[in-house]
Amino acid sequence: MHARTLNLLKHEHDFLATNKKGERRTKQVLVLTLLTMIAEITAGALFGSMALLADGWHMGTHVAAFIITLIAYRYSRVHAHDQTFAFSSAKVGVLGGYTSSVVLGVVALIMLIESGQRIVNPHIIHFNEAIAVAGFGLFINFICALLLKEHHHHEHAHHHDHNLKAAYFHVLADALTSVLAIIALVLGKYYGWNWLDPVMGIVGALIITQWSYSLMKETSPVLLDESIALKYKLAIKEKIESDEDNRISDLHIWRVSPGHFAIIISLVSHNPKAPEYYKELLKEFRGSGGIGINKLSHITVEVNKCTGDFCIKECQ
Repeated sequence: MHARTLNLLKHEHDFLATNKKGERRTKQVLVLTLLTMIAEITAGALFGSMALLADGWHMGTHVAAFIITLIAYRYSRVHAHDQTFAFSSAKVGVLGGYTSSVVLGVVALIMLIESGQRIVNPHIIHFNEAIAVAGFGLFINFICALLLKEHHHHEHAHHHDHNLKAAYFHVLADALTSVLAIIALVLGKYYGWNWLDPVMGIVGALIITQWSYSLMKETSPVLLDESIALKYKLAIKEKIESDEDNRISDLHIWRVSPGHFAIIISLVSHNPKAPEYYKELLKEFRGSGGIGINKLSHITVEVNKCTGDFCIKECQ
């Protein structure tokens, strides 16, 4: 007899934004990067080129990051309706993005250490071979960037796919490394500025560190259930308390996925109404886009009636 009412009151718990095209393109980038890595490491071993070996192993770190990205995509999709997760498996993609940002930071650290060592102990640079390697790497990076760029910006306009953004940053990191290497090697070859090669490595490491930090800054609040910005929290409180004599006794707002928030409100009133009434008061925070790029996607209201020194509780 309560079936219809129960259906009306049910909440949507699936905040997973599937991105099949992004997953497919990440696979293509992984294959290209893996093949290039194998070719460079093999050629470096055969011809005794440290430049080839170094670039090959450097690309290997990005292969690991792309694999993390794909695992996160697949796990999120397979467990999309798994009841193990309170609010779907949406955060798995965010976790993949965060993990990739850590890998990106490790790459930057390795570049920084190696560049510092080469400033102290300069190596003989085989300019022609090194320029060819860097040029080949840049060509592969250009193709990979084309595969990810258009879809990355398209997804960014609709929702945050931190998994895809991490993959895109890894491609950019490789491309940046190649561009800086080419500049340093050309100037070193023609002007004898050999010191510029490790200096460019340090510059690249610092830029990649900034990308890593920005991605960590975006993903960690979602993983840590960070609350909404204070000004929006105050706006929500003002909206409820400006209606009659309502007073909020407890308020919790936290991120359940990128762009989606859950909220629990406990309020006290002398003239309590049904929970749906208070949810309607918050409709401006629930629409498409909601608060800026965020929205209250899951609202729970607990209503308490004040009668003297105690309250009769009615909750949902």
